[in-house]
Amino acid sequence: MRIGDLTAATGASARSLRYYEEQGLLASERSAGGQRHYPESAVARVTLIQTLLAAGLSSSTIHDVLPCISEEAIRTPWLAERLRTELARVEDQISSLHRTRDILAGLVEQYVV
Repeated sequence: MRIGDLTAATGASARSLRYYEEQGLLASERSAGGQRHYPESAVARVTLIQTLLAAGLSSSTIHDVLPCISEEAIRTPWLAERLRTELARVEDQISSLHRTRDILAGLVEQYVV
């Protein structure tokens, strides 16, 4: 499958796919003309990468956890701990945003006529 086909199948831009490759998250083979060719399994892999990005994980964290998520045979308790750590980080950010919102709402209530 060529990059345009993978783009159409996943909704990821060609630029994103090239970035995933640069980060070691996705692999392709090159044709004699230098075009990228992906296996059919790349659709599921890109979808998983997009899900992990949407969950707030950085590309370096995804690089670390992707093999364990993709291959059940190599899952260890480390994966659960790593994902729980990421969840705690996001929950801390949410708490911080709630505090920020409350302060801002108080300022609006106090100073906006």
